[in-house]
Amino acid sequence: MKPGKYDRRHWILISGVELQALKSLAMPESFGLEGRIQRYQGKRPIGLYRWDWECWLDTLSLEWADRPQHPRLNRRDTEALKSLHDRWRKEYDAAYGEPSLQ
Repeated sequence: MKPGKYDRRHWILISGVELQALKSLAMPESFGLEGRIQRYQGKRPIGLYRWDWECWLDTLSLEWADRPQHPRLNRRDTEALKSLHDRWRKEYDAAYGEPSLQ
């Protein structure tokens, strides 16, 4: 997807345990985000558009809904992914507001 005139890029830093845990997940239907995660080193913030952010949040939400205890993740990785999801959700809500249910 090509960004439009008013689409804004958000810069988010992911490092340490959060980055290692995120790299261990498989992201189905991620439209190139999984490759970006694998190449990301955690030294500089990564730029995300709104649709990238929503894809990552939805993937992390599905991980918690379907498999709270992922078989390949240890307890430290699970806690890191949970804190990453909470931090991203808070930043997303601050930028775009809470989604309204219709």
